[in-house]
Amino acid sequence: MNKVKPVIVRNVHELARALDLSPADAVELEIRSQINEKIIDAVKKSGLSHVQVAKSAGTSQSRLTAILNRDRTHVSTDLMLRILASLGYRAKMSFRRIGRAA
Repeated sequence: MNKVKPVIVRNVHELARALDLSPADAVELEIRSQINEKIIDAVKKSGLSHVQVAKSAGTSQSRLTAILNRDRTHVSTDLMLRILASLGYRAKMSFRRIGRAA
């Protein structure tokens, strides 16, 4: 029986490399992770119940709970941004060139 050697990564880019994902996939993972963390923080600070937040965002409580548990498997980035908007937040994006595209 072969032993599986664990792989330890420190950030999303190392994770993407370990999983043989493209640089574009790494950026998407990073952005969605940042949005998810902001949602978790915003919901905690709002003082609203999960039901109230879900209703104001036009989604189900189960989908909101999945996001709050960091499960973004079947959740679009649009929905995550809609949840933040329902809590009074607006996204501000900036872009910077990090190197040549492949």
